[in-house]
Amino acid sequence: MEAESNKALAKVGFVAVVGRPSVGKSTLVNRLCKEKVAIVSSVPQTTRNAIRGIVNTSEGQLVFVDTPGRHYSEKKINKRLRDISDQVISESEIMLYVLDASRPTGLEEEEVAKHLLAFSEKTIVAINKMDSPSAHYEEYHIFLQKNLPLIPEDRIFKISAKRKEGLEPLLSALFSMAGEGEPFYPEEFYTDQELNFRISEIIREKAINRLYEELPHSIYVEVADAELRDEGKRLWVRAFIITERESQKGIVVGSGGEMIKAIRLSAQKELNKIFDWKVELDLRVKTSADWRQNDKILKKLLS
Repeated sequence: MEAESNKALAKVGFVAVVGRPSVGKSTLVNRLCKEKVAIVSSVPQTTRNAIRGIVNTSEGQLVFVDTPGRHYSEKKINKRLRDISDQVISESEIMLYVLDASRPTGLEEEEVAKHLLAFSEKTIVAINKMDSPSAHYEEYHIFLQKNLPLIPEDRIFKISAKRKEGLEPLLSALFSMAGEGEPFYPEEFYTDQELNFRISEIIREKAINRLYEELPHSIYVEVADAELRDEGKRLWVRAFIITERESQKGIVVGSGGEMIKAIRLSAQKELNKIFDWKVELDLRVKTSADWRQNDKILKKLLS
């Protein structure tokens, strides 16, 4: 019993992943978890929820919470996204502030840094996209010295999430800041997302990546039915891509139904990679007028 009580506890902690839209937060979480946890798109503010990705190593367990990109706008949906980010930050033991070295700093970056200033003692910085020809590390180094002066040099890391460069030192630093305790999730978990949410996010990713020029933020996805068939070997799913305007349905369907077919096949292929079942997707389109102004829908979608 005494030997059991002297056994060292593993490192554990929740890590809020914070930054501007499109800095590579979701790609970074996927790389750290070594699984597809968060959907990825070049469209800003693709992430609409607090997405949890779980990393288990010999050191312990870190739960990364990928937050929506902090975009300062008075639109109802943007305010809700900031509220989600604020809640995650307040509940997490460690902040991982991700910056994009290929883009210049500006007022929006200053707002994010200002928000994190009070959390300097528990913040680690990852300057991402250092593989880009347009990366300008020195500008960000000066920016951090000016706006977050309490963060020491040994907590600032140059990385490329896309090329998986610089991730091991970053992960070690995050574990060094974590406390000790019992793990929050079983060792085999890499996310705690519910089935319907994961399915809807994959469909939304495929739709966004094909419709980004026409209506990137005007759609959401609703899974109406999901059931196992053929003695648990096949997962049948009926889902709807929901547009904001009746006129947008034709864009999603495409000429002769080609667009909705391409989205369905791409999503089905991705889902078959993620799940052990053979996935059969029935995908349709319908309209919910002005859903981005509907508090009930936003509360349901954004959490």
